[in-house]
Amino acid sequence: MQRRSPGNNYTHPGIYHITITISDRKAQSLGRVTGDLQYPDRHPDAPKVELSVIGKMVKYELLHSISYHYPFIEVQDYIIMPEHMHFILNVKNSIISKNGRMTHLGQIIAGFKNGCNRRYWGITGQKEVAAKPLPTTSAPTPSASSASSPSSVAGGFATSAPVSGAKKSRFSSGRPPLFSQGYVDVIPLKDGQLETQRAYIHANPRNRLLRTTNRTDLFPQRKTIDTLVTLPALKGYLVKEHALTENDTTTWEMLKIRLMVDNLHITCDSYGSLTLLSKRLLPVVCHRNDLRFFAKHKDACLTAAAEGAVLVSARIARGEQDIIDEVIALGYPVILISDNGFPVIYHPSEARLGLCASGHMLLVTPWSYQYRHNNQEITVAECKTMNCIAQALCHTKDNWWK
Repeated sequence: MQRRSPGNNYTHPGIYHITITISDRKAQSLGRVTGDLQYPDRHPDAPKVELSVIGKMVKYELLHSISYHYPFIEVQDYIIMPEHMHFILNVKNSIISKNGRMTHLGQIIAGFKNGCNRRYWGITGQKEVAAKPLPTTSAPTPSASSASSPSSVAGGFATSAPVSGAKKSRFSSGRPPLFSQGYVDVIPLKDGQLETQRAYIHANPRNRLLRTTNRTDLFPQRKTIDTLVTLPALKGYLVKEHALTENDTTTWEMLKIRLMVDNLHITCDSYGSLTLLSKRLLPVVCHRNDLRFFAKHKDACLTAAAEGAVLVSARIARGEQDIIDEVIALGYPVILISDNGFPVIYHPSEARLGLCASGHMLLVTPWSYQYRHNNQEITVAECKTMNCIAQALCHTKDNWWK
């Protein structure tokens, strides 16, 4: 809940996809997912969220309070789920509070939460107890680095905090807040990304219902696959592939930190139907030296898929993407090696979720999860490691098509 886009000025105009979560999922719920997966969207019985009293209050605050205090901010697409919510904010001007001070997105979110808290405490009948002083902190300055900082509060909504750097004490009412601290924002910068975010928001109820009716395949399964690859064997492979030198201890140590190892073997988490592992498996790895033979390589892969083989790939090189994407388009199943681990709450894209639900895709990963920015590229050693895992799962070398 503290992820920020590096270099972005959160006082400036922009479009933000915001995610916030409630603080105690067991104690409170904003609603429940109902409906039937067989019905299309906009049908009365399609998957949807029936909001609780608390959820209806949150919806009212979202659609009225933010625009009331900041008329230049438009709340666009939104969804309120039982334990979290998504909404898109269109900030049309630089964020200036009513008292004329420059403020930032974090103040807006904090003010919205504060208004929800007051109404939540009123609905649940929670009375204020003796205030407890919290640690003093310097007041935030309106910059990207302070976007998640606590805000000063007036009239139930956040106002801009002083920027003089003077220290001030904050106090807790002793009542549990409705929402957890912080928020996640996604800034859609690339072509089509905003529409993708809108579709993701509206698909939340359907995807939730899909996952809860298929918990085995549509939740991350931990250490389900033993690759039989030992760390010494992997190191030898990487040296042979010129992705690692014998004396490059730094790269090797970083790999070992990220890889999951159990009983001396590299293991993989999975997401999707493990029954695909029982099929004939063939790795898809495209090397630069074989570029002139790509047509032959692709034809061999498509023929094998048509004959019942399941293709396994990290889908990194352009040729691998071309082959795997066409195989998927033709309706054949695939196994993909993910370049990152699965977090506790993991949601693949809507397309991949559907393929996993139908038994046409299995996602596997040898990596423990780590948060990475979109512009953070994977290393050659990591790419080669995934190629090694693909071949290990298939018990077949990547030159089989020759």
